[in-house]
Amino acid sequence: MTRKVSSDDRIVLWQGGSLWVFDILPPQGPRSNRMHAHHAFQLTLAAGGTANIRTGDGLLEGPVVLIAPDHPHAIEPEGRVALLFVEPESRAGAGLRRLLGDRAAARLPPRPDIVAELEPMWQGPPPNEHEVQEIGARILGRLLGPQQGEAELDPRIQRVVDWLGQADGGVTVAAAASVACLSEGRFSHLFVEQTGLPFRTYVLWRRLMRAVQRRAAGDTLTEAAHQAGFSDSAHFSRTFLRMFGIPADTMWLRSRRQ
Repeated sequence: MTRKVSSDDRIVLWQGGSLWVFDILPPQGPRSNRMHAHHAFQLTLAAGGTANIRTGDGLLEGPVVLIAPDHPHAIEPEGRVALLFVEPESRAGAGLRRLLGDRAAARLPPRPDIVAELEPMWQGPPPNEHEVQEIGARILGRLLGPQQGEAELDPRIQRVVDWLGQADGGVTVAAAASVACLSEGRFSHLFVEQTGLPFRTYVLWRRLMRAVQRRAAGDTLTEAAHQAGFSDSAHFSRTFLRMFGIPADTMWLRSRRQ
């Protein structure tokens, strides 16, 4: 995909979600996006462009497409596009799961009210990170209602998820099992049952989000990789490509400094 490097591009992350906003030029040749899957709901929104999603079942034409976690897909965007990622373990994630039902991907009805929420991303003074987070919350509120679903995780797994948000090293199955007050075997089984992912795979997703956050803040690929616990920038780049289908070094992952 040909990217337009623009000061309008933003990536802002918060606990449980992130909003990625891009202005993308038409492709100059065949699209190079790869099928990929990641551990998050992805709400793809066209805001003056197109945001089509291709899955193994065919093409879902925007402007609003919702993808379930871990479902292979490729995005075919053009123009102003926003991606709202929501972790399944969050309350909003529980609401999105109910919205999808037994579907892995769905084209939702056009929502001019949601597009209006995104307009400040491209117009007027740039919103700060807190304001971007509020935009994401309002979008979810419009889709799901003000309660945004109810938390559904087992309290023992919720303790581990909360702990991961604060942990600085020492993230092992043994340490997580201790936080959950379970044996390693019982913890590993319950974690997969509750989140749909093995613990180590989930930790890798969290590390990837940490690296994206550092890259968005202005770190180099190498700095971001090391801060997130990757062995080097190549390890981070391979993981990013597998999760998002495009190379990390072609993305403009740098938020405007406020």
